[in-house]
Amino acid sequence: MSDDAVEAKVEYIQKMLSNIDTVLQRHGGIQNALADEAEARAAIMLSLMQVGETIDKIEDEVLEQYDLKVDAKGAYSVRNFIAHDYEGVDLDLIAEIIEDNLPELAKKLEKLKASFE
Repeated sequence: MSDDAVEAKVEYIQKMLSNIDTVLQRHGGIQNALADEAEARAAIMLSLMQVGETIDKIEDEVLEQYDLKVDAKGAYSVRNFIAHDYEGVDLDLIAEIIEDNLPELAKKLEKLKASFE
C-alpha cells in the first residue's frame, strides 16, 4: 500500500472522528447524543463502523510501527458488533469507547499522518 493510500485512509478516519465530535457538541455530550435515536446515535454508530472498516485496511506493518495494532483490532471489533447486533449495542460501552479510546486513537493517527509530511 502506498503512502498516499495510507494517508487517505488516515484522513478519512480523522474525518469520521471529527464527525463524532461535531455530533457530541451539537447534542451537549455523549449521553444526550446517544439518546437521540433518530439522528445522533445513527451518525455516531455509522462513523464508528467506518473507522473500524477503514483502519482494518491499513497494513499491519504500518499499524505496528505507530502502535495502532491493538486500536485497529478493537475498532474492527466495534464495527462488527454494531453491524451485526445493532439493536443489542450497549450504549454505555459506546460512551466509554468514545470517551476513553477515541482521543488516544486520534493522537496516534496524528503521529502517523505527520510522518507523511
